Amino acid sequence: MSTPPRPTLLLVGGGGGLVGRAVVEEFAGSYRILSVHRHHVPNEVAGKVEWFPADLGRTIDWTSLVQGTKVILTLAWYRWESEQRFRELRDGLLRLVDAARRADVPRLLHVSVPPAPADLEERLPYLRYKREVDAAIEATGLSYRILRPSMLFGHGDRLLGVLLRLIHRYGRLPMFGDGSYHVSPLAARDLAAALRLEAEGFSVGTVDAGGPVRYTYHDLTDLLFAALDRRPKYVKLRPQDSARLASLMSRLGSSLLYAYEVRWLVSDLLGLPPYEGLDRPLMRTETYLRREAARILSGDGR
Repeated sequence: MSTPPRPTLLLVGGGGGLVGRAVVEEFAGSYRILSVHRHHVPNEVAGKVEWFPADLGRTIDWTSLVQGTKVILTLAWYRWESEQRFRELRDGLLRLVDAARRADVPRLLHVSVPPAPADLEERLPYLRYKREVDAAIEATGLSYRILRPSMLFGHGDRLLGVLLRLIHRYGRLPMFGDGSYHVSPLAARDLAAALRLEAEGFSVGTVDAGGPVRYTYHDLTDLLFAALDRRPKYVKLRPQDSARLASLMSRLGSSLLYAYEVRWLVSDLLGLPPYEGLDRPLMRTETYLRREAARILSGDGR
């Protein structure tokens, strides 16, 4: 008896980022993955992922790519870029969404971002163009699901792992305001599992996805120090000064934290409720911190 062919997942944005790596790991056993993005990444090996090299902001023949696809999953976005680049990426994704609608693709998944302060939603290209893609997906009439995760963590992340290394090196962290605002970090592997569940489900609409625990930011950073067996030491900054510092750092070439991310963090909008539906508990942040701290203390800071 022949084995039935695996359904095709069109992974838009690739498997090289924090979420993309987790998605490839989660889906590879059951799906044929066609990954569309610009640059080769090591974990997209032959037999696991088929790479289609393309700049998503340029003209792509999406019609041929979506034919026979069971699930489209879009991960592509920038943390920081010029307005033109955001506009180009938005236009490319809108062309994809239109091709999916015309082909009547069975399931369309999209990773977006949680609500942000109103002025950022209105003026920041990162958010303004992202919401236009969200709205286009909602208007397709297809079976779609938009997931809006909170702060994500996992090996190689751009925040918690970086903060651990900063503590290990300098022994202190900046504290933006009083740290009483909330976050509910979600493991990248749990987001990937949620996407797999949603890929095979039928629910339509947008869902915010947090991790199992809602911390104050101050409590979370205390956990970072504890994971390294350090006493918490903070350089306290007013929220407006924190945003100015982040802006200065980005102008000097740093990508650790952007001013809009500081504003978003202190707005107390990132303490999202836990994602529900997985057949296992969501990973607690402490578990990740212990593992990452052990890696750092052993000298393996990669």
